[in-house]
Amino acid sequence: MSSEQKFTEETVLWLKKHSPKHLTFAITRPEHFRFSAGQFARLGFRVGEHGYIWRAYSVTSAEYDDTLVFFVILIENGEISAHFAQLQAGDTILLDKTAQGFFLPQRFPDGRDLIMLSTGSGIAPFLSMLHQPEIWQRFDTLALAHCVSYRNDLIFNDEIAQFAEHPLVGEYVSRLRFVPMTTRETDADTLHFRLPESLKNGSLSQAFGLNFDKEHSRFMICGNPEMVQDTFKTLLDMGFAMHRNKLAGHIILENGF
Repeated sequence: MSSEQKFTEETVLWLKKHSPKHLTFAITRPEHFRFSAGQFARLGFRVGEHGYIWRAYSVTSAEYDDTLVFFVILIENGEISAHFAQLQAGDTILLDKTAQGFFLPQRFPDGRDLIMLSTGSGIAPFLSMLHQPEIWQRFDTLALAHCVSYRNDLIFNDEIAQFAEHPLVGEYVSRLRFVPMTTRETDADTLHFRLPESLKNGSLSQAFGLNFDKEHSRFMICGNPEMVQDTFKTLLDMGFAMHRNKLAGHIILENGF
């Protein structure tokens, strides 16, 4: 299969710069593009006459939306960030035809409380999941933590609050517990530990109002690789186990993009 057959060329419909480095945007969705909430898609740009540059980004929009929404954190001197920094509504972007990934809550065969732990852009797949009615119907509690450096990095707080007005999931919003966290700035509204520390010292469990236990707790972790590994190790030390297809456990993880 030629490279031209593996992707489509889509149009940027809107774009919002929340800060110099935080960017959300929507692109057209091909009629036959399918994904499950939690999966990622590869986005790309043409480079030179015959070259391409690709990176994977989790979809933040719902499975049923007509458009695809993404969240990008621009990295200084990043090769693909330079392309995103120049992106405007009406521009075109390349979309791999096949979504990928196994960061899916439906992989857990049981559990009462879904605990979603994220840093930075790792919140993206959880936003997509929260648009899906079935996840609210299945779990009694959806507990989301978003850990960032500074308070102005918490760009999705308002969007999360708006789930109360969502036509498909608003009736279940009492099941959602959201804990914003900052590591380099302190105020009365956020926790101020890294995620592994907040698990060790019990502050996250207290903030969620949940007891973490093997019978009821199911953890999904997404963010920078160091956080994912440190948080995973902390949960292992607490007695939880990795979930595998042939051996049910308590933890599913994904490195952020």
